[in-house]
Amino acid sequence: MAKIYAVISGKGGVGKTTTTINLGTSLNYLGEDVVIVDANLTTPNVGIQLGAPIVPVTLNHVLSNQAKFEEAIYEHESGTKVMPASLSLRETEKIDYKKFPELMKKVKKITSFVLIDSAAGLGEEARTAIDACDEIIIVTNPEMSAVTDALKTIKLAEEKGKPIAGVILTRYRGKNYEMSIPNIRDMLEIPILGIIPEDDAIRESQALKNAVIHTHPRSKAAKTYFNISKRILGEDVDFVDPKNLGLVGRFLQSIGLR
Repeated sequence: MAKIYAVISGKGGVGKTTTTINLGTSLNYLGEDVVIVDANLTTPNVGIQLGAPIVPVTLNHVLSNQAKFEEAIYEHESGTKVMPASLSLRETEKIDYKKFPELMKKVKKITSFVLIDSAAGLGEEARTAIDACDEIIIVTNPEMSAVTDALKTIKLAEEKGKPIAGVILTRYRGKNYEMSIPNIRDMLEIPILGIIPEDDAIRESQALKNAVIHTHPRSKAAKTYFNISKRILGEDVDFVDPKNLGLVGRFLQSIGLR
């Protein structure tokens, strides 16, 4: 059964777009048909990260009744389909956000998974993405401010009655100045889907305009994204509760080996 996931973060700069792209491409690699939708309409990044910053038809055109939604979907070289947003601020002026949830229902009919890359924060764009989805994935890094903003996002999702699949912890270094994994889990009170380590392979993949699972498939980050995608598909991937891990176990978990 097809499903729409909104990938959301309360704070910007935590790796939300990178996570959306890598979840989408890994699900596609595992045989699923996926459409990634860049719903960060004021500051879009999906097209930029995938090497297509400017395209003839975008989500903006669809939401302003200038094009059909099928015209705004492009296939990346990886096989993953993308609906990018426009980089032009002028093209955001005529957008009708209220049409977005209904549009996502149409996209859902032609694919297995729709991954919405939401705007960060709790503004109109983020709220619209929440309204449009079936389930939510929260993205945060281990900083206290980011985790606090993630908690606000969770509360908003609960108010709207949207189920939360879990949280993906990004840019994890295991340093003393970061919040510990058990503390993050206890604070957010939702499952941890995976822990993405700080990995130079991600920056290199961004420079190559592709997902890390394709540019560096053996990297720590790529392995973890694959494991998260398998969990989304319902596979029984070994995942030890971080609260019960020792030091070695936490390290293995962080690099996707447990």
